[in-house]
Amino acid sequence: MSTTEASPLPILLLNGPNLNMLGTRQPQVYGSDTLDDVVALTERTAAAHGLAVRALQTNHEGEMIDAIHAARGAVSGIVINPGGWTHTSVALADALVIPEVPIIEVHISNVHAREAFRHHSYISPIAAGVIVGCGIDGYAFAVQRLAGLVGATRR
Repeated sequence: MSTTEASPLPILLLNGPNLNMLGTRQPQVYGSDTLDDVVALTERTAAAHGLAVRALQTNHEGEMIDAIHAARGAVSGIVINPGGWTHTSVALADALVIPEVPIIEVHISNVHAREAFRHHSYISPIAAGVIVGCGIDGYAFAVQRLAGLVGATRR
């Protein structure tokens, strides 16, 4: 990248309710990796594509929506694991169209092999991609796909 080129805008990594408990919450479903491991993997993968990461985990839907509103014009794309809000929040889906950037939805477990209520997502119809059942590697896959969508260059 030349000195006259602007650095690409960062990507926003969003994790919803209960994901702060990764590593201790149902390790048979979610594995033993922690949220810190997720953020570190996402940052390493993004850096390989010349992208920075802004990360937020919250258990408060309004805080998540405020962060999405603030992302408009400030990020190049969003990787989101909405947790339980996936299946319940029209408000979150409505907010995610506001930044007008590509969105990749990630789920650590295969939600389609779990309870029936987890089979529906309010986020999937607006996402550029959905990655499920790949453990935390799904976050790396999401960043790689997002990098391609936003035209980031591999370093």
